[in-house]
Amino acid sequence: MNGQNRADVTSGLRVAIVLKKDQRSGKKTEGVVKDLLTNSSFHPHGIKVRLEDGQVGRVAEILE
Repeated sequence: MNGQNRADVTSGLRVAIVLKKDQRSGKKTEGVVKDLLTNSSFHPHGIKVRLEDGQVGRVAEILE
């Protein structure tokens, strides 16, 4: 699962996200989803989420 479908991403899920500042390099940050910030059911660049530590980015991959 690549994190483009909102139905696949839920609160409490462990994911790898790409932060805004890391979009050029593609560096991934791991964490646990706290909030889903994208309202649409699909986004080609990944669903935007807030992690439990407060970082915001788009889901690059779902780890569990």
